[in-house]
Amino acid sequence: MMTDPLIASCRDKPKANFLAKLGRGIATESVPAMALVVGIAGAAAIVSIALAPGAIGMLGAGLAVVVISIAVIDLRHYVIPDGLNVAGFILAIGHAAALDADVMLTAIAMAAVRGMVVALLFFILRQVYVLIRGRVGLGLGDVKLAGVVGAWLDWSTIPVAIEIATVTALSTFLLRQYILRRPIAATSRLPFGFFLAPAIWLGWVLQLTWLAPVY
Repeated sequence: MMTDPLIASCRDKPKANFLAKLGRGIATESVPAMALVVGIAGAAAIVSIALAPGAIGMLGAGLAVVVISIAVIDLRHYVIPDGLNVAGFILAIGHAAALDADVMLTAIAMAAVRGMVVALLFFILRQVYVLIRGRVGLGLGDVKLAGVVGAWLDWSTIPVAIEIATVTALSTFLLRQYILRRPIAATSRLPFGFFLAPAIWLGWVLQLTWLAPVY
């Protein structure tokens, strides 16, 4: 695998030292960087169980581990493994069943429908971009990950999670270009799954807390 020009160019820019070191650390599986990743995943899992004790919290903890794994792999390789997307979707089905045990089949069906709808919207976006720009701007792994977004979150929370991921990704991209004094180019690559995956867990947390319906 070729060295990321972003990381290479960071070496001579003190302002970007932290970003460069973190990126290189994760890319080379250095002990400090991987310890940080494990720590973040563990903390998110603990928060999940604390917010929702029982089966729902355990499923949320599983989601935390899956999305952090997706984020790290996408950052390193610009790819999202199908196995992790499948794991996230299966956990979503279990979550839907545990959340509405009295209407389990209906809840599972609704989760599956939401997943398919969101994945289809992302696929359409991908194809439109290809038609307009003549190049792929969104990977199929991201499209499948969008299905996990839909399966995990309610209709009202889905746009919130996607907006969190999009705003964070754009802000990071602009900050990166500014720090490195590089021009903004349409061909620049950004691992969107690195932002979208954690946004699923954040959306789930918001869904349990601030966005929870009041009866």
